Amino acid sequence: MIFAETKLKGAYSIEIETIRDERGFFARSWCKEEFEKYNLDSNLVQCNISFNKKKGTLRGMHYQREPYSEVKVVRCTRGAIYDVIIDLRESSPTFKKWFSIELTEENRKMIYIPKGFAHGFQTLFDNTEVFYQMSEFYNSEFASGVRYNDKIFDINWPIENITISDKDKKYGDLKL
Repeated sequence: MIFAETKLKGAYSIEIETIRDERGFFARSWCKEEFEKYNLDSNLVQCNISFNKKKGTLRGMHYQREPYSEVKVVRCTRGAIYDVIIDLRESSPTFKKWFSIELTEENRKMIYIPKGFAHGFQTLFDNTEVFYQMSEFYNSEFASGVRYNDKIFDINWPIENITISDKDKKYGDLKL
């Protein structure tokens, strides 16, 4: 696995390393030892799948508040997504900065999202599926978010015609 730190401290883009032959390839997509080599949280306790029918579906920007703040490892297993993370750690030099990466079934890249980040994505194709691994169990009382189009962040979403849940529409701007 190839780990590359993004411009946001503690967030990593992860690429698999394939071993190819006439049958196809083999690759490791998770290794506790490799994550720990980079001092990344490897205690992943829950996996989820998000299936999205329509191109332009936007989910986000979500996070869980302390004490249930969570690490996420996200990969697109079908279709493609424009994945966005925002650093919400007030003590971080990259506080309020965002980073995007295209995750596709073809590139098989993953993103490691540390605690204290908001996360969201927009689908680039119909019938897109996303696989998440998390370090905490979901706790609805501590689930939160910030508005996907908050002017503080000025995120450049690739598709203007979006499908978004009422819940995600109602998130407010970041309160400082």
